Amino acid sequence: MFDKLADIIVNYVEIDKADIKPESRFMEDLGFNSFDFMSMLGEIEDELDVEIVQEDAADIRTVQEAVDYLEKISE
Repeated sequence: MFDKLADIIVNYVEIDKADIKPESRFMEDLGFNSFDFMSMLGEIEDELDVEIVQEDAADIRTVQEAVDYLEKISE
């Protein structure tokens, strides 16, 4: 799941996939703005056929938190 998410992240911000770490924060470390982040969530929903609850998305700060959340809702 981490790898799949990293593949999607590089479509939205200019960062090398190798520089994406589980502890990377979307806004502070990866350079996302809120529009990029919401656009990425839409792509994740399409790619993984899941529905991300907006209130839950607001609590996702790091790549690992996103991975954990996606694994939980993908079950």
